[in-house]
Amino acid sequence: MIKNSENAHTIGLAAVEEMMEISDQNSPSCYRKTFCTMDWWTKDLEGSSSSWPFWDEPPRSVDDLSSFDEGEIECAIALSLSEENQKGKKVIEEDNESEQSKEYQPEEDEKDVTAQLEEDELLAIAIQESLILEPPPRAGYDSGNLVPPNPLIFSSGNRICAGCNTDIGHGQFLSCIGSVWHPDCFCCTVCKLPITDYEFSVSGNRPYHKSCYRELNHPRCDVCNKFIPTNSGGLIEYRAHPFWLQKYCPSHERDGTPRCCSCERMEPRDTRYISLDDGRKLCLECLDSAIMDTHECQPLYFEIREFYEGLNMKVEQEVPLLLVERPALNEAMEGEKIAHHHLPETRGLCLSEEQTVTTVLRRPRIGAGYRFVDMITEPYRLSRRSEVTAILILFGLPRLLTGSILAHEMMHAWLRLKGYPNLRPDVEEGICQVLAHMWLDSEIYSSPGGEAASSASSSSSPASSKKGQRSEFEKKLGKFFKHQIETDASPAYGEGFRIGNKAVLKYGLRSTLDHIKMTGNFPV
Repeated sequence: MIKNSENAHTIGLAAVEEMMEISDQNSPSCYRKTFCTMDWWTKDLEGSSSSWPFWDEPPRSVDDLSSFDEGEIECAIALSLSEENQKGKKVIEEDNESEQSKEYQPEEDEKDVTAQLEEDELLAIAIQESLILEPPPRAGYDSGNLVPPNPLIFSSGNRICAGCNTDIGHGQFLSCIGSVWHPDCFCCTVCKLPITDYEFSVSGNRPYHKSCYRELNHPRCDVCNKFIPTNSGGLIEYRAHPFWLQKYCPSHERDGTPRCCSCERMEPRDTRYISLDDGRKLCLECLDSAIMDTHECQPLYFEIREFYEGLNMKVEQEVPLLLVERPALNEAMEGEKIAHHHLPETRGLCLSEEQTVTTVLRRPRIGAGYRFVDMITEPYRLSRRSEVTAILILFGLPRLLTGSILAHEMMHAWLRLKGYPNLRPDVEEGICQVLAHMWLDSEIYSSPGGEAASSASSSSSPASSKKGQRSEFEKKLGKFFKHQIETDASPAYGEGFRIGNKAVLKYGLRSTLDHIKMTGNFPV
């Protein structure tokens, strides 16, 4: 019986030396492997006694922990080896007396040694597991996978912190992302606060809080301002406007979220669009330059007439221009005897028949619920004095969009008044779109008050013509209307424009018009 730990330590060392002698003599491979494992395990215990990030117990020094662990472990191993050694000797003596045989049995000795070492190894594993406090934190990377970094351990010096570039010294440090850090230096790249969470993210070898990384990289919906959810396949799926690049959840295409009738952007949840009486919605940016009644549109009408005169395409007849609501525009289109080809939503019309049209006489005001109220309309009787009786434009559209529609419809009037034959839809609509595109170019790339500005606009008030110093949004809005014309997918408006514009760029406008009048086709 072992009386004190000092004797246990002595016996333990003797037992180990005896086992080493047996190993040298018999050299069983299983013993050599187990002894090496125990040696590694002893070293591991000496270095794994550091405190974890949320451990309340005060940390102890390395020397105290090492001496405590070494003494306790060697004592336990010595006790086990001593008892088994005594048992082994007693069994051998009883066997010799009963069998009266002094023959050496190496196979049985080897089995006893193997069993003893297996028991010691199990004991070592049990002690090691009892020292584990909690699993280490895990780090999430770009792909979303989580891998464990090294836990807090004690430094023995000669280590440089990757955060502050100073010596770690003798204390706790983290080993993460291939570097060592002071715990307070391992900070999030975005918010600069220390990372103490159980999980964190890594991108470009830089650490982030999971919440900061998501805020920085996960796309938000520009409509509901929430993180765009993943689809059934676990992928982030969203829609985006081809020009404005407004990102939004696919569900907003089905939940009735309104779009601006001018710029086509969806209405964000924290913004209110203006409701027009005919059911359309208008964003506040487009409302800023919107033309709301017939009188307000007259200066713009004069500007476009002068634009045509500058191209030697003067419209001799005074064609009435009226701003109307959508129902009145649709009704007038049905009353036309000549078949015209229009977009799915008609926003302008060149009339050739006598009829009565309801026009917007006075600009409405914004009332409760972001709706226009107090709109005044009146019937207007059109009389046929020539091939063109009037031009109708949808009210409430921004100046640049109203002007491009007016330039398009003015070309229809010019073709009829100049005696052009009935043209194919792609030829007539295509050349009209070319003139609308040319007018937008002249507005976007000319400075207000320059040569491109007409005398009519300079003599009228800026509030009436809406011409003056344009905002950055209005400039971008003009580019959007050009983009709409250029990318239109319809055979008449889209393909017709692209063929017609190519012909005008190659042969000039006048030569292209002469060829159309003679052949009914674009020159190639």
